[in-house]
Parts: sequence; structure tokens; C-alpha cells
Amino acid sequence: MENRNLFLIKLLHTAIWLVFITVIVYVCYAGAFNKVNKLVWFCVGAIFLEGIVLLINKWECPLTSLAKKYTDKHSVNFDIFLPEWLAKYNKILFSAIFFVGLSLLLWRIV
Repeated sequence: MENRNLFLIKLLHTAIWLVFITVIVYVCYAGAFNKVNKLVWFCVGAIFLEGIVLLINKWECPLTSLAKKYTDKHSVNFDIFLPEWLAKYNKILFSAIFFVGLSLLLWRIV
């Protein structure tokens, strides 16, 4: 049962990750092509909310904490279906991309 639970957590974590990557790409798109609208600000808010959740949890996703209950293995990608290199640099890489998109948005509205 533990392996099934870990698999389901990894699946959910990966799905949520994909949603947030899509949101980050959309923010960049909106900034690059001057598509500033309510949806893009909702996306920006969602990313900031995610950041607050991570900050509260000492930069760890709550799903990572949950996954730790089902395995002793704690490699950087034990809780998500990502290559190890991407899981390791995920927060840095996509934070940088998000801030590029946010900068483009701010440039558009100023």
C-alpha cells in the first residue's frame, strides 16, 4: 500500500507542477505579446500564493512532506516524476523564468 500511495502522491505532485509551469509560461507569453488581462493577474497571484506556501513550509512542498511518510528514499525527485537535474534546480529555474515574465508584464503596464 505504501508504494501505491507514493505513486499517487508523485502523480498528483507532477500534475500540479505541470499546471504551475503552464501558468509561468502564460505569464511570459502575456508579457511578451502584451496580453495583459485578468487571467494573467490571476496567474501571477497563484504563483505568489505558491511562494507563500513554500515559504511557510521551509521551501518544501506540502506533498513532499506527505511523500516522506511512504519511503525512506529521499533523492531530489523521490516525490515527483521529474528528472533528477530538473527536480534539483526546479525552484531556481522556474522562479527566474517567472520573474522574466513578471518584468515583461510590468514593462507593458508602465
